[in-house]
Amino acid sequence: MTPSPDSPGPVLLVVGVALLFFGWRASNAPVDQMSEALTGRFTGNTMWYLLAGLVGVVAGIAVLIRGGSRG
Repeated sequence: MTPSPDSPGPVLLVVGVALLFFGWRASNAPVDQMSEALTGRFTGNTMWYLLAGLVGVVAGIAVLIRGGSRG
């Protein structure tokens, strides 16, 4: 059950993982650590990276599973 070559699943998955990685790295930055210590939240950019990465990973996995079960 391999996905078709034109399936966006692998691309979404890779982009999602990359965004999660950048969000995780940003959350460990000194400015973000200070912001989290003062406000209890990450900065807006870090949250967008983490949320977009999570959506990308979930969408990529969903497309891979749905595309793989069609065959």
